[in-house]
Formats: sequence, structure tokens, C-alpha cells
Amino acid sequence: GKGLLKGTKYGISAAAYPSEDIAGLTVERARELYRRDYWGPAGCDAVPAAIRVHLFDLAVNSGVRRAVELLQAAVGESQDGILGPLTLQAVQSTPDLRVIARLYGHRLEHMAGAWNWPAFGRGWARRCAAYLRTV
Repeated sequence: GKGLLKGTKYGISAAAYPSEDIAGLTVERARELYRRDYWGPAGCDAVPAAIRVHLFDLAVNSGVRRAVELLQAAVGESQDGILGPLTLQAVQSTPDLRVIARLYGHRLEHMAGAWNWPAFGRGWARRCAAYLRTV
């Protein structure tokens, strides 16, 4: 995939990964980076399968800590950005669709308050809509 930004491939940017050879980046290497820097730290393997891709996409777009904070908000837990046992228990005891719906509610509210919403909000909202259509 050709990225929207110069020096971006598979969503991996030269700005975020200055030591990576972006032009020569393989899909396998991109997967490694995503797993190491987003999927793993956000705890995607620890949450129910239906929630994983939504948490992962949020971590990539807003950062791991913010993704976990918004997940915590979605299940009514303290927002410390750490996916601990209380958060996991709350996620697992809440129906998946409710977690996903609330997660997107918090995500859209967070994005709409971002300074760069005027420039990127339409694309972000479309991205959320696309993911919500998969539920």
C-alpha cells in the first residue's frame, strides 16, 4: 500500500520510524512493528476477539495509552492507561457490542476535540464508520 504521506508504507512512516528503510519495508516487517509497538502494548490479545481490531486501530491512531484510557472509559473503569486486571474483568463482563459502541463514542468525542480535527476529522470519522460497519 502506497501511503498518503511521503515516506509512508503500510501505514508506517519515516517520521515515526526514522531508522526503518520505508521504501524497502516488507509487509512482514510492518506486521512486526505493529505487533511490537501497538498490538502487544495495547493488550489486544487479552481482550475478547471481537474488540481486538478496534482497540488496535485506536492504538495506532491515538497511541497505546489513549487507546487503553478510552477502553477504560467505555467500561466505566479509572482511566490510567494501563490494561490491568480490573479493566480486563470489566471488558470481559460487558457485552462485546456494548464495549465497541461505547469505545467508538469515546473515540469520536476525543477526536472531535483534537486541534487537527478540522484537517483530518472527515477521514477519521469515515475510518470509524468503516470499522463500525464490520461489527
